[in-house]
Amino acid sequence: GMYQLLDDEVLVSHLHPISIEDLLERDEIHLDTSKVEPYLKDKVVLVTGAGGSIGSEICRQVLRVRPKKLLLLGHGENSIYLIHQELRSIVPEGTLVPIIADIRDKNQLDQIFTDYEPDVVFHAAAHKHVPLMEIQPIAAVLNNIYGTRNVADVAGAHGVERFVMISTDKAVNPTSVMGATKRVAEKVVLGMNHKYDTKFITVRFGNVLGSRGSVIPLFRKQIEAGGPVTVTDPEMTRYFMTIPEASQLVLQAGAMGNGGEVFLLDMGEPVKIVDLAKNMIRLSGFEPDKDIRIEFTGLRPGEKLYEELLTAEEGTNTTTHKKIFEAALEDVNQEWLSREIDRFESCKSDLDVINVLQDIVPTYHPNHNV
Repeated sequence: GMYQLLDDEVLVSHLHPISIEDLLERDEIHLDTSKVEPYLKDKVVLVTGAGGSIGSEICRQVLRVRPKKLLLLGHGENSIYLIHQELRSIVPEGTLVPIIADIRDKNQLDQIFTDYEPDVVFHAAAHKHVPLMEIQPIAAVLNNIYGTRNVADVAGAHGVERFVMISTDKAVNPTSVMGATKRVAEKVVLGMNHKYDTKFITVRFGNVLGSRGSVIPLFRKQIEAGGPVTVTDPEMTRYFMTIPEASQLVLQAGAMGNGGEVFLLDMGEPVKIVDLAKNMIRLSGFEPDKDIRIEFTGLRPGEKLYEELLTAEEGTNTTTHKKIFEAALEDVNQEWLSREIDRFESCKSDLDVINVLQDIVPTYHPNHNV
């Protein structure tokens, strides 16, 4: 109000919330969902990591095409409770099934697939926090590699029609444990196409604006506190997309894939993190480095200055959608891969884990900041 402005009582928390789309600095991509309906309507759909920011949005998008049943699978009971509470009021009774389960427990997964017989699986469950996984690499291996192998293996054995895994640009020339484990998970999913009739597909995309763990919620809290806003490096860049864009891409890829593909989205030009911070400060009604200070903290373990969506040797092929490309990946000897993954079981230290990851992913260079 005018009197509040005159009395200088306005705080940043009173201002209008910042639109995530305003920060994107490009037109939001709306994917063609007309091809999505045929493979999801009246089907039993299972989403792992259903309580996460991407998993929960996939659930919202799936419900729009009226599945027969939607299985909300997650490890955290509170996040599954929240997404179940949000969605239950908009769908018929019995459509939603909340499931608390650990993807590292293959027997539990097998029982779930026996009970509900899902037709389509979206695998969004993963440990994604780069610095945390640097501290505890075996946790990333157990969840991202063993967990993915479990879900994919059980899905194939139960005759699931389509399996779509969510991956990341950090899997390309990885410098982090998280990125390396997701690259191994890509190889695992790729190999499942030779083992089962299920169509196994991977979708790789960059950072998601507003997701848990992204810079947006962090910057927002820092601005509300009066600063400083912390940025790791003035030259750090990232590819960004919105949560709905990322989720629509996952559904679109599920429709396009015939099995064995890694799809990536044309996300425009990479954005400098410092520019993102300055835009957020300005959109909040302040002036960068005058009202709110920006502080550079240096790269954290496992981070690099920029991400790539594919490696130079992979190359890309166009698809029927102008914004979606397909990475031309090398085939992997699955017997060799399985033996290498089993080596993690005898690891005695973090260094042992790193060494096995490097053997499986030769382009993985730990803590090498690019």
